[in-house]
Amino acid sequence: MNHAAPMKEFLGLNFNLSNVLMITIASLIVFIIAVLSTRRLAMKPTGMQNFMEWVLDFVRGIINSNMDWKTGGRFHVLGLTIIMYIFVSNMLGLPFAITYDGVLWWKSPTADPTITLTLAAMIIGLSHYYGVKLKGVGTYGKEFFKPFWFMFPIKLIEEFANTLTLGLRLYGNIYAGEILLGLLAGGLATGFWGTIAAIIPTLAWQGFSVFIGAIQAFIFTMLTMVYLSHKVSSDH
Repeated sequence: MNHAAPMKEFLGLNFNLSNVLMITIASLIVFIIAVLSTRRLAMKPTGMQNFMEWVLDFVRGIINSNMDWKTGGRFHVLGLTIIMYIFVSNMLGLPFAITYDGVLWWKSPTADPTITLTLAAMIIGLSHYYGVKLKGVGTYGKEFFKPFWFMFPIKLIEEFANTLTLGLRLYGNIYAGEILLGLLAGGLATGFWGTIAAIIPTLAWQGFSVFIGAIQAFIFTMLTMVYLSHKVSSDH
């Protein structure tokens, strides 16, 4: 389980080539799904179009549960992108992991804290951007000092904590699932009886991991809309 990461230095920065590969693959899969779902649009949706419209309605429901549609409608495509990208990313490492010469190349990109914390930081950053854009710098800035001026450092800590919890929650669940799958898969290589003993738990955990991956994509999207709602809605 202790596989090395393929690191490459470029312009003084270290890049994990496995992360670069997996986020690229996840992005391509989401792009292909989007293209296939919108190639032949029809009034009575079928196949991939029907699936995409279901996801759009699902995301619309998440937004409506946190803010009015007049305000939240602008985040519809953002929510769709997040839920699809994170779900696909969560699923990539479930069927198998690929290692070559002791280096782990194929895994779920969300099983790396660098990826999940980067996603979380982007979401928190977007929430501040839209807060300033919709309310103005002055009005938005004053909210950090309500109801009392000494609330400012507490609210800064809250923003930092939101970033950590949003990113680490996703990472912890996906990484733990892949670790357990790796341990169960190890039993498949311990002979006939080891294979028999490990195959049923492995299949069961695979199914449970799909469920966990879907739930984590939903939670991340839901919390994204919660944070955005807190920043852009006037009643927060």
